[in-house]
Amino acid sequence: MATPALALDSRGVGKSVEASGFYIANFKAPNQVDANGVVADWEVALLQVDEPELSGILVVRGLWSQRLKNPQIAQSTRIDLVGNLQPRQFDDVALNEQGVISRLDSSVIVGLTDLNLYDGFIVASSEASASGAIDRTRIAPAKVISKVAGFYWQHISYVAVWWLMAGVVLFLPFYRRREAKRS
Repeated sequence: MATPALALDSRGVGKSVEASGFYIANFKAPNQVDANGVVADWEVALLQVDEPELSGILVVRGLWSQRLKNPQIAQSTRIDLVGNLQPRQFDDVALNEQGVISRLDSSVIVGLTDLNLYDGFIVASSEASASGAIDRTRIAPAKVISKVAGFYWQHISYVAVWWLMAGVVLFLPFYRRREAKRS
């Protein structure tokens, strides 16, 4: 469903995915809101995956305050993870600074890597290395709610106006003929 350097297909959003690779960069994602409405700073890592080509995807690993909990994880450690695929964020919640990303979106880090980046990000539900499972507090991903852009009634009235106009256009030739016969 997902392909590097292409927009995320909406059918893949919220699906459980598995990935394997190496964490090559860590970022702080401040002011993130989870499914329970809790605002916290999250640790986000760039996972380099080598299938089918050298590419990368952002992974929400857990809370920023727990980033030092597993010091055995190094860039040379292969990580196998399971998580939920989420769409990129559009609104900045912080400033882009060294080691900080303003939103969960691969476009904010595209200048930092030569990898082909996947759109969206993974919220990890479990991680494991050769030495075993990585124990961390996991983030509950917020539900993705599809919204119709703008106001619902505005869209309904727009459709109604166009149907009315179509009706007028179709009725006018018959009306003109009827009026021509009367005179």
